[in-house]
Amino acid sequence: AMRAPSATAAVQESACEALASITAGTHAQGDVRKQAAADAGALPQIVDAMRAHSAVAAVQEWACEGLINITAGKDARRDARAQVAVAEGALSLLKALQKHTDSAVRERAGILHDDLAKLHA
Repeated sequence: AMRAPSATAAVQESACEALASITAGTHAQGDVRKQAAADAGALPQIVDAMRAHSAVAAVQEWACEGLINITAGKDARRDARAQVAVAEGALSLLKALQKHTDSAVRERAGILHDDLAKLHA
């Protein structure tokens, strides 16, 4: 659904929320789900949703949550997942979101930006 060019903000919000839920967790199974989502192309799709619906707080909030979950973990491929998010342009989007009118979006964007920037440095 996220790949459809005409995906509405509501569809993108639901997709990002689902990805955030599926990829939650800090245990080994959570890491497996994070990698499966990354392998399926979730990171570029999330970043694209953020670009397409930059004014929609719910999309931004769930997108940030999904990115936080997918780029976290204790497995060996965590850094590679974070690099994909950076390569897709997540840092510049997150920097801009730190000025968003919604405080939850600002908070999540700030945390994620700092985490990705450390890995990218």
